[in-house]
Amino acid sequence: MDFVSILSVFVLACFVGYYVVWSVTPALHTPLMAVTNAISSVIIVGALIAAAAAGAPGAKWLGLLGVVLASVNIFGGFAVTARMLAMYKKKDRPAGTVHK
Repeated sequence: MDFVSILSVFVLACFVGYYVVWSVTPALHTPLMAVTNAISSVIIVGALIAAAAAGAPGAKWLGLLGVVLASVNIFGGFAVTARMLAMYKKKDRPAGTVHK
């Protein structure tokens, strides 16, 4: 594929991703984050395979960079998901308080 074809696929994917994410209702954000974490884990596996198979040192560093960035995305996604789920938990009230 030539550069123009690859660039056009990338730009179209950006537009589709933008409209898909912004049209999701708030109730579906947590499952969407879980799927995003799963996709990032696949990216880590691919980056590890690419870095191991690469012959050039630059490719190994790019593979390492891919692993680091995908790891940050995964851990950040889990942190955001945990915060969102914590918002839906009932808060414990101290004993003796009356709910009006």
